[in-house]
Amino acid sequence: MIVAGIALACTAVCVAAWLLLFPEAGDAFVAACRRILRAIGGAARGAGRRVAGGVGDAGRRVQSGGTSAADGLLRHRWILLAAVVLVCAPSLLILWSRQRVVFEGFHGQDMAESRTMIAQLLRGERLVPPPAPPPAVFRTREVLRLKPEIVTADRKWARLDPDLQQRVLAIYQVMRERHGIEMVLVEGYRSPERQAELRRGGRATNAGAWASCHQYGLALDSAPLRDGKLQWNMSDPSTRDAYFLYGRLAQQAGLEWGGNWPSLRDYVHVELKDRCVQAKRERRARLAGDRG
Repeated sequence: MIVAGIALACTAVCVAAWLLLFPEAGDAFVAACRRILRAIGGAARGAGRRVAGGVGDAGRRVQSGGTSAADGLLRHRWILLAAVVLVCAPSLLILWSRQRVVFEGFHGQDMAESRTMIAQLLRGERLVPPPAPPPAVFRTREVLRLKPEIVTADRKWARLDPDLQQRVLAIYQVMRERHGIEMVLVEGYRSPERQAELRRGGRATNAGAWASCHQYGLALDSAPLRDGKLQWNMSDPSTRDAYFLYGRLAQQAGLEWGGNWPSLRDYVHVELKDRCVQAKRERRARLAGDRG
């Protein structure tokens, strides 16, 4: 729509320039139009032959005017080309620049999705974590049967990296306001001791202590909440849609989504992967320094 408007404006400018640069062509065109109108009026009064003659004469004049205009265009083609460039270049430059918006804190990632609600929220005021759901939500019969490890999980937003907080809160808000899906923080920070325990029990993770981004406050797990119950069943279409929407929005916000992992698909999990890799590297360097 924008491009069509610019093209129409450019066409109008070019026609106006043509009429200003070649007044004789404009006069011929106007005269031809007048003769055509007279010929039509004559046809209405039944003067058939006069009409035909008038139309023929008008056609010849139009042809003559068109030839004169074409000659004029050829003589001044470089002037017209420069005018078109001057008119089009600013608008095209603006359109091109609007497509490349880079957010500070996104590690130089080109945010082609900058027009999405996620990006708008991240550009705005600091988002505040929602009130925690009742503790009973994390102790239902289904949770105890399928996900008993979350009963004792840490759900304190303050222990998470502030950048991760804001991105996930933006995802929650989009899912709630645009799709009617309520998301809940299931687990945030995870101590190395808890990580080792979960691995020994074969629950929720294959990573050992200090190998998970949870230990650095750079990962968290979330789940949809419907009718007061956390949703895990990926066979349920609405639950599956909710998790895949969560994953798409996480990628828009510059996060790694566990649902894309090839070995253990962790649909609840998102993390700041680059920051986590850096944190692990720094920890290994500190340990090497201490041993040295």
